[in-house]
Amino acid sequence: MLRETWAEIEPGRIADNLRAIRGTLPAGVKLMAVVKANGYGHGDLETAEAARQAGADYLAVAFLEEALRLRAGGATLPILLLTPIRPEQVELALAQDLMLTVTGAEWFRELRRQVPSLAGRKLRVHVKADTGLGRIGFRTEAEWDALVPWLAAPDIDVDGFYTHFATAGQADTAYLERQARQFAALMERSKASGIAIRHYHCAGSVAALRFPGLALDMVRIGAAMYGFYPGHLAPPVELEPALSLHSTLMQAKRVRRGDYIGYDNAYRADADEWIGTVPIGYADGWSQRMQGAAALVRGQRAEIVGKISMDQLMLRLPGPCAPGDRVTLIGRQGGERVSFAELAAHIDGPSQAITTALTERVAKIYASAKEVRCPWNNAYFQPQRQEPTVI
Repeated sequence: MLRETWAEIEPGRIADNLRAIRGTLPAGVKLMAVVKANGYGHGDLETAEAARQAGADYLAVAFLEEALRLRAGGATLPILLLTPIRPEQVELALAQDLMLTVTGAEWFRELRRQVPSLAGRKLRVHVKADTGLGRIGFRTEAEWDALVPWLAAPDIDVDGFYTHFATAGQADTAYLERQARQFAALMERSKASGIAIRHYHCAGSVAALRFPGLALDMVRIGAAMYGFYPGHLAPPVELEPALSLHSTLMQAKRVRRGDYIGYDNAYRADADEWIGTVPIGYADGWSQRMQGAAALVRGQRAEIVGKISMDQLMLRLPGPCAPGDRVTLIGRQGGERVSFAELAAHIDGPSQAITTALTERVAKIYASAKEVRCPWNNAYFQPQRQEPTVI
């Protein structure tokens, strides 16, 4: 029997989230579903298929390897690489019908040096402008002007022109407005250059939900398709997380007041209490920052106590429990819930930092499946699905 620690994922919720988001957008706006980082930890092929079923127009990933995996898995939607690739990798991108992010004239100079001719094929690109995030992209009108002759070549198809906001999730919108004005100016410059550009896009999940006027021709939906968005800032929209995380108790033991638990004696019992050991740790992506967070056992909350180790963590149980009892680290048991918002606040980070941290040691089971495949040895087990017993 394999270690019973698994994530349950409902692709149908991802599709429903995308449909709900599309319903908030102006008519005619295209939707690019961002499935980078293994679908934000939900599974890249599964989330790409859910996006297709929900009517997404494009997919986006961070790196070439991610796009190649999608193509090998049968994904047929247009795919944009959000990170530039090396010019010598263009042949591979062309063979897989991928769209590339470009940021400057120097990249094209190097491309033409290495690949003088595309042999009748067209390279589709999206030009990235840095309007204030400070990562990648050209920043000035002069840099755009230097790009124009390269973009005007007959074998280059400029499918898009885009930027990304740095503060869309903050209540203060002053910096976002500054970026939007900068992007609008660069858009006008691009239109005046005579380059035919098919799509302009600047809004990710939060900006698209908060400011429909920024939708332009297309929006890039990442976090929100998985159910993550700042509900206190965005208008009401029905989005549901698609992932829950579960394990089981390996052991439950009664400890005495004053007993220590975990490495470095990081926790000392203040009274006689029950401690449960759970087979998940920081090697699974449940980092030591989760110390003090809650999990659910028998429908009640249980605090993670002591330092989380590589393979295990300990819970202060609400009372006597038994090995095999289900532990929910994300999701619901009975009337209790551990939400992504709660955990994100605990680690002072975004919800997607939690799901993308889950490693291959955490097997995934998709809705309606009766078994789950362990990713490193293709063995199968049936996760326990008992209803929690209230102590």
